[in-house]
Amino acid sequence: MTKIRHVLGISGGKDSTALAIYLKQLYPDLDMEYYFCDTGKELDETYALLKNLEVFLGKKIAFLNEVKNGTPPFDHFLKLNGGYLPSASARWCTTKMKLVPFENFIGDDLAVSYVGIRGDEDREGYVSTKKNIQTVFPFRQNIWSKEMINSLLQNKNIPFMQEAYQNVLAGKALAQALEVAETPISMRFGQPTKLNALLSLSTEAFNRVMFAYLQTIDSVIGKLDSFPLVKNEDNLNKDAIFAILKKSGVGMPQYYTELEYEIEGQTGIYNRSRSGCFFCFFQQKIEWIWLYEQHPDKFWESVAYEKQGYTWIESESLEDLIKPERMAQIKREHLKRSELKLKNSKSKLLMDIVPDESEACLACFV
Repeated sequence: MTKIRHVLGISGGKDSTALAIYLKQLYPDLDMEYYFCDTGKELDETYALLKNLEVFLGKKIAFLNEVKNGTPPFDHFLKLNGGYLPSASARWCTTKMKLVPFENFIGDDLAVSYVGIRGDEDREGYVSTKKNIQTVFPFRQNIWSKEMINSLLQNKNIPFMQEAYQNVLAGKALAQALEVAETPISMRFGQPTKLNALLSLSTEAFNRVMFAYLQTIDSVIGKLDSFPLVKNEDNLNKDAIFAILKKSGVGMPQYYTELEYEIEGQTGIYNRSRSGCFFCFFQQKIEWIWLYEQHPDKFWESVAYEKQGYTWIESESLEDLIKPERMAQIKREHLKRSELKLKNSKSKLLMDIVPDESEACLACFV
């Protein structure tokens, strides 16, 4: 039997942590390997969460680090990049400290990678281009990657789908599924429409058809004798993720804790909204203020990297950011935006009104 690894990357954020718990509880027979791409520049809260999670899982999380000389990976690769800080347009940090360590961890082994993209998110997340790694998304109703969906739903596969559905459904349900499966994709009947129609009729039936298809092509998952997630019909949102973390006892990463700040007699609330390096260039300006006020040592460490014209924030240095008048301006603007969003939101949770991780790097925050 072909050896296939099951791997799950832990970012230190809520979604990947909840996914590890979720799969452990629902699919305990999966021999899951857990890994964490350590940049050496994470918040202490992240490392504390990883320890809590290891206790729950009863298994060690492999810390991946491409640098073996004791130098923090970020510092090592910063030097190799000539001191040029990473940015949204030059994400060398993602490639060097996340993607390369992950793919080296897998090597040439066959692997299924489990990624915690939620059902209420409209994004794909990182999907390896290596043919020996296939990605699935257990929190979504559609657990399959775009690559797998595109492959199955080609019009040339209609005969296969007809036969496959006859093996998993019967009666009225079969007739309804065949009506959709037999309809060719066209300008009027696009692939998303066909996919959603099939999932709405029966998610499990679609998953079984997909698994049968993967067994006919050169596919990692298709080499498995069985795949337990074909029975998974869950579609989990942010509230469900919070519930998993709370019920498990692992809890939320502490940097999500809502803290008050005062500005001109008014009270605002801030926290950190994402995992990753404490100086991540994707974070909001109010999060930089949070770092300055809650972790001053980390803030000044971030400042030390700004030199030779390179800054974390375009056209503004961190030292300028914390000038009293500038901090007051940032807090006023943040409070105003938060009040407006809260007014238009059904939720009273800060986590539901701040920008989500989907605005950031897909590899770091899943």
